[in-house]
Amino acid sequence: MAKGSYATGFRTMVLLGVAANLALAVPAVFAPNAVIALVGGAPVAETVWPAFAGWLLILLSLFYLPAAFDPIRYRVVAVLTVLARFAGVVFFTLLYPQFLLLALFDLFFGVTQGALLLALGRR
Repeated sequence: MAKGSYATGFRTMVLLGVAANLALAVPAVFAPNAVIALVGGAPVAETVWPAFAGWLLILLSLFYLPAAFDPIRYRVVAVLTVLARFAGVVFFTLLYPQFLLLALFDLFFGVTQGALLLALGRR
């Protein structure tokens, strides 16, 4: 496969991951308990912290964009994009295993993005 194909694949997976993050994070800012219930959690009395977590996920997703558009030029950002996915896997697996769905979400994007980035680096 050509180097450009790996870059296109990486770009596609990062942008899909950003879209998926935003689909979860934007509603979390405005209706945190609805999102918490959607992923299997119990509602919380004080919603500021889950809403703020949604806001931070939006901001984190914006930091992925340079890597999506040029993973060669922004190689460090591309690597951090992949590592951030695996950090999410560790967080939800070890600290909050009841949210396994969120760990699997990050695992899917981490593995696919990581494989494409590794392949891109080898060409």
